[in-house]
Amino acid sequence: MAETSITRARGRPKGFDDQSALEAATCVFWQAGYDGASVDQLCRAMNMPRATLYQSHGGKEGLFFAAIAHYVDTRMAPIAAALGPDGSLRDDLTAFFAEVVKLATADPATLGCLISCVLADAAGTNCAFRDELDRRYSALEALLAERLRQSRWRADASVSPDAAAGLAAATARGIMLRARSGQQSQDLAPVAAAAVAALLHFSD
Repeated sequence: MAETSITRARGRPKGFDDQSALEAATCVFWQAGYDGASVDQLCRAMNMPRATLYQSHGGKEGLFFAAIAHYVDTRMAPIAAALGPDGSLRDDLTAFFAEVVKLATADPATLGCLISCVLADAAGTNCAFRDELDRRYSALEALLAERLRQSRWRADASVSPDAAAGLAAATARGIMLRARSGQQSQDLAPVAAAAVAALLHFSD
């Protein structure tokens, strides 16, 4: 009871749901971009007083970092899970790129990727954002490289698993960027299929 009373005293509405508020903020950033999302707009979407936003996250930048973490937990998890290993390398890479295309195009209000599109755009003028972008990019590439190694990638292959993982991640980011500009899933699917074919060729 004491915690509830203190929380309300600081301006947190009765029945406030932190995860719902964070989901709302994530969608605002995803749709409007970091610079385009005003604090007032975020507060309205989150049903959160400005003072509470600053108390909870330290400001807009802190909220953006929290939104990125929420996005990874909720949106990137199916992409990571698709790599398995659940089937053959072809099956898992096909599933991975299918999830990429799905995420990039599923909702017309939030096209592309919060990391590859929004964070990458904001990182140009912010060192902390650049570090976060590098960390998120590296995490995906490491996950891809590990899946390629699990496929018994040939030691004498012309392309190393790390380089091939970088190519796969770069292709996924390119798909996200093209989706952000309005390209539809049926146009992006052939790119995904070509990426799978190229990766399998390098593994031989």
